[in-house]
Amino acid sequence: MSRRLEKEQDYFLIAIIAIIVIFGLVMLSSASSVEGFQKFGDPNHFVKNQLVAFVIGIFFFVIMSRTHYSVWQKFAFPIIIVTLVLLISVFIPGMGAGLLGANRWIKIGPIFFQPSEIAKLTFLIYLATWLDKRGDKIKDFSAGFWPFIIILAIMTTLIMSQPDLGTMTVIGIIALSCYVVAGAPFLHLTLIGLGAGGLLALLIRVAPYRLQRFTVFLNPELDPQGIGYHINQALLAIGSGGLLGLGLGHSRQKFNYLPQASSDSIFAVIAEELGFIFVVILIGLFLIFMFRGFKIAKGAPNNFAKILAAGITAWFTFQAMINIGAMTGILPLTGIPLPFISQGGSSLVVSLAAIGILVNISKYSQESRSFWT
Repeated sequence: MSRRLEKEQDYFLIAIIAIIVIFGLVMLSSASSVEGFQKFGDPNHFVKNQLVAFVIGIFFFVIMSRTHYSVWQKFAFPIIIVTLVLLISVFIPGMGAGLLGANRWIKIGPIFFQPSEIAKLTFLIYLATWLDKRGDKIKDFSAGFWPFIIILAIMTTLIMSQPDLGTMTVIGIIALSCYVVAGAPFLHLTLIGLGAGGLLALLIRVAPYRLQRFTVFLNPELDPQGIGYHINQALLAIGSGGLLGLGLGHSRQKFNYLPQASSDSIFAVIAEELGFIFVVILIGLFLIFMFRGFKIAKGAPNNFAKILAAGITAWFTFQAMINIGAMTGILPLTGIPLPFISQGGSSLVVSLAAIGILVNISKYSQESRSFWT
């Protein structure tokens, strides 16, 4: 790609993400204050860690936004191999770190990170590269469908072994979005849908608590002090906020009533403290990001960039939709955090790196930079 074809990066997209991230830091300082004080004697413990991740994430954002997107196509295979090694390393004693019955983290000295978050981006880069090289062959069962299923199965199996249904769901959405953009036939998508239904049934059979989550989704009033406790507390927080909220820092549910108030349930705290109007604004920001991201993908200069941009956009859009849907009772609880806002250093760093790649692609997009056209 000739450098004289390079345009200015999409500053409007950068502004939208900057607003969401800064808003997230403010809300995390409130949502995590009680837990931080109780566990570490410091109400700002979690937001301090998030600020460190933010600084690191900005560094990677700058690097990614200034590196031509095609570079990642050249290194797609080595980085996916490294990712697979990291995903396996969480099970190695002395290297992997378990928490609440899950093996999802690696601890090396002071460094503590979650490989499955890295996998979202590296797997997307590898998949975009693979789909681009296959071209029209993806429409063939033997050359397209089955290899795609095998690649996806390897990644999802490693992640579910941790176990991490939320991340597996996000990676599945990323993969399916890329497959659709690459031109997958309707028959292939139908078979994947049927297979996903069968996999869900298997996962429920292996771990019955997942069936309980679905049962509570259908009947939130069921066992409000047991399996229905989380969703009921979330709905109570959202309902308490009303139109204008109780005020920043004045959430009552974060005082050990709402589970995971600083991570998966932070949307409920936002609704409680800031109210319906701010919630609508936040959802609007994610929708603007979605339109902007898919606009960049539509005007991408080649198939690889198109798939990569669409995958990044689908990743954050659907992850936000699933989190918000779960907190409002529209979808079952899945343990998926709210992107750019929920507590999680690994997630924030990787997310900002991915946005950097999307911004770099925007420099070469042929679409108009106006919002509506």
